[in-house]
Amino acid sequence: MTLSTPIPTPVAAQSPADKPVAVDVSWRCLPFADLGVAELYAVLQLRSAVFVVEQACVFLDMDGLDAQCLHVLGEVVDADGTVHLHASTRLVPPGLAFAEASIGRVVTAPAARGGGIGHALMAESVRLLHALWGPQPIRIGAQAHLEAFYNRHGFVSDDKPYIEDGIPHLEMIRR
Repeated sequence: MTLSTPIPTPVAAQSPADKPVAVDVSWRCLPFADLGVAELYAVLQLRSAVFVVEQACVFLDMDGLDAQCLHVLGEVVDADGTVHLHASTRLVPPGLAFAEASIGRVVTAPAARGGGIGHALMAESVRLLHALWGPQPIRIGAQAHLEAFYNRHGFVSDDKPYIEDGIPHLEMIRR
């Protein structure tokens, strides 16, 4: 099953001169089996660039859950037709990571930050999760320093802080 947003979402991305420029992000939601080799490589490359290199956190990203999840891709096509992955999440069905459905591996490309792409990514991920599995609570494991970001999307901490891979996290729920 592939879910797509027919109208691209305009967001700002950082230009080389650090000035926001408007870009159209197209959103797709694909099961793992429908990810092409290039798409899978782009997702894993972005996740490694941010979670391992940028955050200086050595951990095994490929945790065995990806094959059972759907993957949200926020892509931008440049003038020559090259597709660039700017943002991604994975939608985790209820009962796999938590009793509730979940949104995980929330990641935005460093060059795309600063213009709202992270907020667009979360809004689209919540919308797609509800379209797939119906309106329901969503539980996430969020890095603690991003609590206010997730609060803006209706998530609240349920006071279950923990350390994962050396980084403080919180369980948060959106009802």
